[in-house]
Amino acid sequence: LVLELNQVIIPTYGTVPDQQNLHTPEWVDFDDKPDSLFFKDGQRRIDFVLVYEDESKKMTHKRSDRKKQKRKRQVYESNLINNGLQLEATRSVLDEKLIFVKVHAPWEVLCMYAEVMHIKMPLQHNDLKTRASAFNWFSRLFRVDENIIKPEQEFFTAPFQKEHLSNFYIQDKDTFFNPATRSRIVHFILSRVEYATKNNVKKFGINKLLDTGIYKAAFPLHDSSFRHLSTDPNCPSERYLLYREWAHPKNIFKLQPLDFIRKYYGEKIGIYFAWLGFYTNMLTVAAVVGVGCFLYGCLKKDNCTWSQEVCDPSIGGSIIMCPQCDKECTYWNLTITCESSKKLCIFDSFGTLVFAVFMGIWVTFFLEFWKRRQAELEYEWDTVEYLEQEEQVRPEYEARCTHVVMNEITQQEERVPYTACGKCVRMTFCTSAIFFWLLLIIASVVGIIVYRLSVFLVFSAKLSQPISGTEAIRKYLTPQMATSVTASLISFVVIMILNIIYEKVAILITDFELPRTQTDYENSLTTKMFLFQFVNYYSSCFYIAFFKGKFVGHPGSPVYWLGKYRNEECDPGGCLLELTTQLAIIVGGKAIWNNIQEVLLPLVKNLIGRHSAAARSEKVVPRWEHDYHLQPIGKLGLFYEYLEMVIQFGFVTLFVASFPLAPLLALINNMLEIRLDAWKLTTQFRRMVPQKAQDIGAWQPILQGIAILAVVTNALIIAFTSDMIPRLVYYWSFSVPPYGSHSTYTMEGYINSTLSVFNISDFKNASKPFSPWFENQTTCRQVYRDLRYPPGHQHQYEHNIFYWHVIAAKLAFIIVMEHVIYFVKFIISYVIPDVSQKTKSKVKREKYLTQKLLHENDLKGVKKTMGKIADKIIKGADSTFRPKDE
Repeated sequence: LVLELNQVIIPTYGTVPDQQNLHTPEWVDFDDKPDSLFFKDGQRRIDFVLVYEDESKKMTHKRSDRKKQKRKRQVYESNLINNGLQLEATRSVLDEKLIFVKVHAPWEVLCMYAEVMHIKMPLQHNDLKTRASAFNWFSRLFRVDENIIKPEQEFFTAPFQKEHLSNFYIQDKDTFFNPATRSRIVHFILSRVEYATKNNVKKFGINKLLDTGIYKAAFPLHDSSFRHLSTDPNCPSERYLLYREWAHPKNIFKLQPLDFIRKYYGEKIGIYFAWLGFYTNMLTVAAVVGVGCFLYGCLKKDNCTWSQEVCDPSIGGSIIMCPQCDKECTYWNLTITCESSKKLCIFDSFGTLVFAVFMGIWVTFFLEFWKRRQAELEYEWDTVEYLEQEEQVRPEYEARCTHVVMNEITQQEERVPYTACGKCVRMTFCTSAIFFWLLLIIASVVGIIVYRLSVFLVFSAKLSQPISGTEAIRKYLTPQMATSVTASLISFVVIMILNIIYEKVAILITDFELPRTQTDYENSLTTKMFLFQFVNYYSSCFYIAFFKGKFVGHPGSPVYWLGKYRNEECDPGGCLLELTTQLAIIVGGKAIWNNIQEVLLPLVKNLIGRHSAAARSEKVVPRWEHDYHLQPIGKLGLFYEYLEMVIQFGFVTLFVASFPLAPLLALINNMLEIRLDAWKLTTQFRRMVPQKAQDIGAWQPILQGIAILAVVTNALIIAFTSDMIPRLVYYWSFSVPPYGSHSTYTMEGYINSTLSVFNISDFKNASKPFSPWFENQTTCRQVYRDLRYPPGHQHQYEHNIFYWHVIAAKLAFIIVMEHVIYFVKFIISYVIPDVSQKTKSKVKREKYLTQKLLHENDLKGVKKTMGKIADKIIKGADSTFRPKDE
């Protein structure tokens, strides 16, 4: 492909001609046909639109700068015409300073570049019989009406070759290349046409002209308004159909018309919505199971023995807990945590374990079935053997190419923006900057922790005191709960603010790196942004799940944070409920914030743009001017959509053991997200340049990495964050002899056995509370289940045998759970092939037809031609050697 580009495209880029040799667009007036997609002659289709501001009417630049800009634009347009494109210029109806240059690619140009770009075109109808699915009747209920959006015909395709034109399925030359393909070909040319030469370095491409402000916009046209059908009978009104049958909220439960989306927007947009739709469908199963586990916990809540003991006045009411902070806090009664213990029973149940195992297997099914679905789309959308086009160097990279080096492969001199030493300096600086900002994120998490420790002192001092009128509040709002909710809200606000900052920082660092191509740029930015977002969103959850309450010592010898703040302790039931609260606030708040932001920002911008266009309603405005006032989607438009969904995927999988309703929230969000994204594309944004995409790119390995990490995090949450393992150990080992006194396995006595006893006379002066109000008590219980020997024992305040049994059980559980799930994941990955047999058959059939139609016909022609030549040679030889007649 590179050789072909050098031989075919580069010679046709054009050179910088003299002023008198410039070709200019044909100037015409608007013909008052607002829905027309053609030049004024009504025959030539508009494939692309360029917009610039008339240099003679600009007042913001120097006259010399305006002349230079005009010269570059004129040279560029002249070279476009030299490349075979046809241009027609029209002045704006609403703003006389704006000029719209409409671009049309004739048949010959389309054929030449389609061959260079290896665009696959139809050979013949797909003649393979497809077996209808057993669920076809059910899925038909959710499909788009086929009478409105007709299913795309299936063809066997092959890379286009002009010399084999007769072998391709051509009914009409005007429709053989659809509008999306035409726009892609024209954009390919626009990106490679030269407009200036400076210091023997060629300047070329529409992107650089847009960046320097010579052109204000460049875009393909929407084919109609989204509100009504086009008045042009030659227009299919595909945009209107997409809005009505896809983007409208009434279609929230309908399947997406993916082939139609791909036809209009291209494969890159199509593959995103295909992935998002597939992910949402798979979430339905996870949401149903998650809701089932949640309901199971609700049903079992009233039979939760350890919660009943906490709420029992004769058991929990007689247990006095040690203060949770130094001096300011006082002793408190265990029954204060009654309501939180009931809520904890919902999430910390056997159903949670089942759901965690299920999600570890679900994520494997999701990724494996997506690979199969992706393989089907690769074939159907002609990206199976997609050849990467020669990607254009980014203008920012090209502008800094001042150093000359020798290319090891071509042995020719080429220009680069930095030397090997300079590249090392850049990479060192960028890596250091990344680590600095990651540490800054961690510092913000530390700040939240310090807030929690400081505010907990206040809540513990106020909420634990028997103040009149606060009984109803104290029943539901424990010091831990109050601290957790306020800290989670602050954490969410900090996360949203840091997101805005780190997005700009990541872009600045990537710009400084100066990647060569757009693909390199996106991959580099993807890595940084995901790393930032991962630490930003998940750090607080990791702290609550795996660090809070794990290193606190005991009342007589507490551990201090930063030498000043006493480490946080969990509720008597553990930190699981707090982790659930944190997840609910972040997941729910993030979904609401993102959806509001995605709807309001483009809508407000477009409303301002429409309001500023005076007298719009009084004049007939052409389609290209309507589209110009829409928002540009941006170079990284889909990047942020993928990032949002992958972060959500992490919440759904990494911490699902603590919040089984996470898949349900994600499902509801995604059902709205699909329609909101579709609404934005069809109503608020200009039409994107259609792009090829074989898969979801760098996001696939990121999803696989999250899936592997999720097994570990959920095993650790169940083992160390929840109270499930200590309860099981007590039930099977310590409720009956030799350690217990019950004759049968039971959970009775669990609370009394697991809350360690501490003698209040052993308090250090720095920790002793000022005003204890349980005057007759000589001992108190530790809030957390540290499982230590009581005072008076020869090993007092050291870990007892129960503790070591629990640790051994936790470690054994983690090893068993991880190995079982990983083994099942391996079996699933092995059993489910990445490409279905049906798709393999279609690929083989297509290759066979390509070989037969395009190559064997050539061989037959060669044989036929060579046969005629051989006959002539033989006849000539016979006449030469035949004896003359005497």
